[in-house]
Amino acid sequence: MSPGQRRTLEFVLDNLVWFILVIVLAIFSAFVPNYFQPQIFINIIEQSTVLGVMSIGLAIVIIAGHMDLSVESVAALSAMVTGILFASAGIGQDLPLSPAWLKVPVSIIAGLAVGGLIGWLNGILVVKVKLDAFIVTLAAFIWVRGTVVALSGGRSAQSLAPEIRWFAIQRVFGLPLSAYIAILCFVVFSVMMMKTRFGRHLKLIGGNETAAFRAGIKVNRVLVTAFIMSGMIAALAGWLLAIRTSGATANLGIGMLFQAFAAVVIGGVSLKGGIGGVPGVYAGVLLLSSINTAINLLHLPAEYTQVIQGLLVLAAVLLDTMKHSIRKRLA
Repeated sequence: MSPGQRRTLEFVLDNLVWFILVIVLAIFSAFVPNYFQPQIFINIIEQSTVLGVMSIGLAIVIIAGHMDLSVESVAALSAMVTGILFASAGIGQDLPLSPAWLKVPVSIIAGLAVGGLIGWLNGILVVKVKLDAFIVTLAAFIWVRGTVVALSGGRSAQSLAPEIRWFAIQRVFGLPLSAYIAILCFVVFSVMMMKTRFGRHLKLIGGNETAAFRAGIKVNRVLVTAFIMSGMIAALAGWLLAIRTSGATANLGIGMLFQAFAAVVIGGVSLKGGIGGVPGVYAGVLLLSSINTAINLLHLPAEYTQVIQGLLVLAAVLLDTMKHSIRKRLA
């Protein structure tokens, strides 16, 4: 195989999910009534906002060769903190700030601080104490959700401050500003993973942690940073979820972890670590949202969504194994 053919094959393998997304959208547009119209595609992008941001943090940790199951609960805690501080009904305290626009940065910083702290704790336990990442983050998934329930006392925070809700209400070209925040996140973290030393180090560590250490990479520092970033990104997703729902409840976001995991795997991130990118994850999120939209338009039972997502994850894992085998033959 010539170098040009090899580069073409690598490009196809790395971006296969985008080709699948285009094919699926074409099929849905042809056979699903009322699917092919601008408003449907706008809705797909809008519905991908929270899940898309959450999936970025999960992808970063998986690319580094580990796992973070706490992202869903961290997002819920961030949403609850935002609701308690700046909602005016239920358990919301409607914290007075002057000028009122300060509520936006304060709510974001509070959420990011919570998410970063949990991510740091997960990272320390995995990297320094040498505990298994699956167990550590599964425990965090449980205790963080318990914290959300404890803070709420079974009640909800409602009627989020209009200064914060503005990002979910104000639209530009049909999309709310919150969707542009998600798109910006994908652009920033795509560039980070592809163009920065930190992104390259993450992939090297995920591919072979021992070799990365011998190459002089500060493995522990990079991994702890990855967990911190995952927590903070999940917290941002929680803030976006709060402004979308105008508050928070104790069960907010339940089930999103499995959707995020599906999006990451479908998006081409290898569970073996070291392979994958943020753009593919966005395609995975859009694919899931496209399927959900088609199911709704066909008036099929909601259970079909879970069946299809499960089959897609299985297909993505099989596809990942196939791509890994092809790359081995190319090496």
